[in-house]
Amino acid sequence: MKIPTYHDDLIDDLKDPKFALEYLNACLEGRDEGTFLLALRYVTEAQGGFTRLAKKAKLSREHLFRMLSKKGNPRLGSLKNVADAFGWRLAFIKKSHLPLQRAV
Repeated sequence: MKIPTYHDDLIDDLKDPKFALEYLNACLEGRDEGTFLLALRYVTEAQGGFTRLAKKAKLSREHLFRMLSKKGNPRLGSLKNVADAFGWRLAFIKKSHLPLQRAV
């Protein structure tokens, strides 16, 4: 009998699209972009895998695999395609605890 690992439990939790979205947003709050890319990789694994997502996002599987590595450097268009494939969209939202400021 196999004892579940943290990774196994995480992948199981990420099968829930609502949890996956909250997990990604939490990872995006951090300063390390690589953490977010790995989180997106885990969500991809939980939601059907790289081949399935690559087809839906109209990207090659190899490109998607590289893009979602810790040192990946995805283009905005590729991230938009991935979000769209999951049924999400990218958006900017105001931080609730800070007044809106000009970027000078």
